[in-house]
Amino acid sequence: MAGLDKNTPTPVGLEIHQKSRTLEIIYAEDERHELSFEFLRVFTPSAEARGHGPGQEVLQVGKKNVGLVNIEAVGTYALRLIFTDGHDSGFYSWDLLYNFCLHRDELWQSYLDRIEATGQSREPADEENPAKNTSGMGCGSKKGCG
Repeated sequence: MAGLDKNTPTPVGLEIHQKSRTLEIIYAEDERHELSFEFLRVFTPSAEARGHGPGQEVLQVGKKNVGLVNIEAVGTYALRLIFTDGHDSGFYSWDLLYNFCLHRDELWQSYLDRIEATGQSREPADEENPAKNTSGMGCGSKKGCG
């Protein structure tokens, strides 16, 4: 993985907090960071969301209440997260997760700015209001498109 080298911190522990919908990532010397499930879902590294090149990204919307079903190790370098909306692709490498931890606030603000600029919503679509888009692409699937 790009950026994964001997200087990339490897977590020594993970704690899933279902009530607060956060994943706590614990590094050596008691360095701890929390990332919300929504943050992790909207910043998925999967190709279906990130595309295969610049300008192909699909804004992930309607993920405010997404949950985390399971975490699977991918070798010794990454995690695969399985979300309640059915999304389960994309490997969260150690370098990507650490970057998320270090830059969480600015990444989140950038995401909120994009949501506002496009008139989308973090709120999930519901059966009574299908105009609330879940994918950013007009997909009406309960599972979403991304």
